[in-house]
Amino acid sequence: MIRKLALLGVLTAMMAGPALAADEKPAEKPKFETVSTELAKEKGCLSCHEGIERFSEGDMMETIEATGVDYGDPGGCVVCHGGDPAATTKKAAHTGAPAELTEAGGPHMFYPDPGALWGASERACGQCHGDYSERLSKALMNTEAGKLQGNLWSWSVQKDHKVVWANYNLKDEDGSTPAVGTDVYKAYMTKFATDHPDQMPSAVEQVPDVDVDAISKHPEMAGITYSRQQCQRCHVGVTGREKRGDFRGSGCSSCHVPYSNEGFYEGKDPTIAKDQPGKLLIHKMQATRKTKVKHADVEYSGIPSESCNSCHNRGKRIGVSYQGIMEFPYGSPYDAKGGKQPKLHTKNYLFIKDDLHHQIESRPGNPKGGLLCQDCHTSIDMHGDGNLPGTTLAQVEIECEDCHGTVSKYPWELPVGYGEEHNKDVGDTGRGLTEDLPDFMYNATVYEPEDGYLLTARGNPFGNVVKSGKKVILHSASGLDFEIPVLKQIATDNTWKNLKAQVAMMNVGKHMESMECYACHADWAPQCYGCHITVDYSEGKTDVDWIHNANSREENGLTEDNKLGTNGLKSAGKVSETRSYLRWEEPILGINGEGRVSPLMPGCQVITTVIDKDGNTVANNEIWMTPDAGGTKGLDHAAVQPHTAGRQARDCESCHNNPKTLGYGIQDGRYLKGYDKGFTVDLETALGEIIPAKTQVQSQPIPKLDHDLSQIVTREGKQLVTIGSHWPLTGPLPQEMRNKMERTGLCMGCHQNMTNEELWSKVNSPTFVNNDQHQAVMNAALQAYAEKKAADEEAGAK
Repeated sequence: MIRKLALLGVLTAMMAGPALAADEKPAEKPKFETVSTELAKEKGCLSCHEGIERFSEGDMMETIEATGVDYGDPGGCVVCHGGDPAATTKKAAHTGAPAELTEAGGPHMFYPDPGALWGASERACGQCHGDYSERLSKALMNTEAGKLQGNLWSWSVQKDHKVVWANYNLKDEDGSTPAVGTDVYKAYMTKFATDHPDQMPSAVEQVPDVDVDAISKHPEMAGITYSRQQCQRCHVGVTGREKRGDFRGSGCSSCHVPYSNEGFYEGKDPTIAKDQPGKLLIHKMQATRKTKVKHADVEYSGIPSESCNSCHNRGKRIGVSYQGIMEFPYGSPYDAKGGKQPKLHTKNYLFIKDDLHHQIESRPGNPKGGLLCQDCHTSIDMHGDGNLPGTTLAQVEIECEDCHGTVSKYPWELPVGYGEEHNKDVGDTGRGLTEDLPDFMYNATVYEPEDGYLLTARGNPFGNVVKSGKKVILHSASGLDFEIPVLKQIATDNTWKNLKAQVAMMNVGKHMESMECYACHADWAPQCYGCHITVDYSEGKTDVDWIHNANSREENGLTEDNKLGTNGLKSAGKVSETRSYLRWEEPILGINGEGRVSPLMPGCQVITTVIDKDGNTVANNEIWMTPDAGGTKGLDHAAVQPHTAGRQARDCESCHNNPKTLGYGIQDGRYLKGYDKGFTVDLETALGEIIPAKTQVQSQPIPKLDHDLSQIVTREGKQLVTIGSHWPLTGPLPQEMRNKMERTGLCMGCHQNMTNEELWSKVNSPTFVNNDQHQAVMNAALQAYAEKKAADEEAGAK
């Protein structure tokens, strides 16, 4: 059964039987199997689907319905779904499309899911929304090219930064000039593609199948199986996995049609089962502020952030992190029946702290309510611009400073390219404001520009962010309007919330020059250390292969995984995975692809066991080597925007007095030693000799792992593990920077004098000194030192 066959519902119109004698009992027929010719002619698709929700409200839906009348379907279903609204049998109703509609560029057959990327959306959504389907096909949410490059780098399959593979064979036929955007944006991205050819390919190839017979000699190729079976399910060319929290449509429907975590239909179409998971929540389109969605007693607009999380829940985990949750193994607390949490995305979760932009409580003067992902991320961030980006940094066009500016410049005073310099001079010419929008942005809600729309780092307008006098206003798709704090205005008005903020941003220039805002403002990052993976090809083991599914599409745009209860096509091998340990506190810092200081989080830290088709273990707890920094372990730490921003930034000490932040590992890498040796726990002598003859190894050795997984560099400057895979600038903090940053041991500058009782008695206090008093003493000492130094210099001058 096709998953959306009864979901987005074109008619299941069926024919009535012949007249019966008065005493003749009619034969039972399945409900909605037949309708009369008269009813089909009157109601079209709604002769069976009466009660289904209008897909949208306003001009768009009125146009669809008016067009539908021309094709004998007053509900307009045929305009997007195709099919035959005059048919009287289910099979006929779900077949073909009106010839005139097809000739006009509409559906050429029945589309169960008109949003499906391949074959449907271009003729359904694309009737009004132009080249969105074409752009989306080449965007990262479909190709996942960066994910493949990064994962296979850690497996030692990929040997360089070139983006080669994707979920599909694709070519950028029209060159490196974007299909949409302002002239400034197009010029910027054309040069960007020239400057970064490895990260902006002109073509990508479908990631290959694995030759199972070759695994014995090349066990690292199991990384392809791992990607195909585990990682590639999260793209818009396929439908979601049949697990709680992962249900979704495909293509446009992935985001623009609501699916609940439970996956049940809660609308009023009588043909859609309400007890079978895998269905849309209601037959409605969620999009921008002007598109209202009413369900029961709740009305909303925009796309809930949770819709994004059917995909953004592993890898960098930015979706669930934005909500404030991180997977944890325990499933506590228990419910009233003593049960654990229900699995979400196949995991249990612990609430840590959500991103300030997600929180319902906002700044004073702002309304209650959080921001949606789409309020910051632009159409190009999500749909692409027609080019073939190979990494997130290649597609995402926004920076924090685009709205907040810096302490010395308003956002409109910053040059195009600020925040993604890649160690190049971007000049000092302000990007300005604009009152004009590119054509493609008129599909969304259009707001008054007031003093002008703000511009992204690449020169496109934010259609929802405007300058209004001294204020910057963000119009959320949710219907709320927020004043954005602008740093230069805070500095000008001297309205700092605390002294630390003023010192860090105004008085330490290097912070603003070289750091991402979220290097300090990311409260936490999910840190999943060690990805222990077994790929087992023995005994004919198989699992779902998302690349096979993605490339198995039917003419109506649906792929094999769309069939409920199957997840679709499989391939050789069976993957299982776990981790070493989880952390969530403040992350390590390093350098990202743009050349700025950024949080790092464990990426693909693969520790691999591979079993070939004959049952032979051909790799056991293997760590593959990468060419990074002349040869490092493939225990990747990736630069990341964690999406866990807090209003109060991390303390000075969390960077300057924390070896982990600098890359030396938790507590200077003192713990979790001995991975390379493993250990046995049993009766033993004082010298560690195991006494019993019958015993088991408690923890198997990982031969190449001679340091804690949280350590990325030694104090002598040797890089131990790979840092990122996409950009040449990524790496640990440089040695000189680490030396300048570290301020451990400063306590002894004063407290060594405690051994001199005579001296210490003159400065010691008989009562407890709190932090503020302690800082006041140190400030007084600094002032006294400054006065003494000035006096000494004056005396020397004489």
